[in-house]
Amino acid sequence: MNFNNQYRPNNFGNLPAVTKNIIIINVLMYVATILLKQAKGINLTDYLGLHYYLAPEFKPHQFITYIFMHDTNGITHILFNMIGVYMFGQMLENVWGPKRYLIFYLATGLGAALAQYVIMHFEIQSTLSEINLEIDKFKTDTNYVTTLIDYKAKLLHNSVVVGASGSLFGLLGAFGMLFPNTMLYLYFFIPVKAKWLVIGYGAFELFSGIRNNPGDNVAHFAHIGGLIVGIILVLIWKKNKQQFY
Repeated sequence: MNFNNQYRPNNFGNLPAVTKNIIIINVLMYVATILLKQAKGINLTDYLGLHYYLAPEFKPHQFITYIFMHDTNGITHILFNMIGVYMFGQMLENVWGPKRYLIFYLATGLGAALAQYVIMHFEIQSTLSEINLEIDKFKTDTNYVTTLIDYKAKLLHNSVVVGASGSLFGLLGAFGMLFPNTMLYLYFFIPVKAKWLVIGYGAFELFSGIRNNPGDNVAHFAHIGGLIVGIILVLIWKKNKQQFY
């Protein structure tokens, strides 16, 4: 099969089952998060988003469920993630089959979570250490100590990761390795080969993560983690092409 030409994905109705259901589940969870918060005051992100382990909201299942949750302060987050799953997921599912594709999707999401967790741990522990030093230093100032304790609780509560971006970067990495010369359209009109798109996005995410802009709330190291796990899985599976295909 020759995939060196321009890649044109199928319409939604012709998507393979796992890719289609991933998109449907993400959209349903996005809508449910908005509706439950408005109608019942229930924030699904507290239960399904990935929290830091010291936060009272943390549960182990969040390492998987966070992949199907998205920021509801706008539609951009889920829109671009689902466009990516739609574009790359269907081709990879057709190549691997539904079982291996689902394993890949969840594994890259888990890898993304672990990568971001490492960064989150060092950032939060550094801040917590400073807060604890302040509490110990001004322990006789009840009001100030109460403020610091409240700030620590908010820090732990707000340290949460959501989104399919890690899995999406895994899909992108796999697509770039399997179909490196396929022409894709960056922002829908800039033609670029898949391999250069993967390298470019990977470099951008690494640079953005190292720069650590205070106003940047994107989990760049989660993207890198998903990309690396995706590449590793493809390399492992390609060792036995009979099983791989």
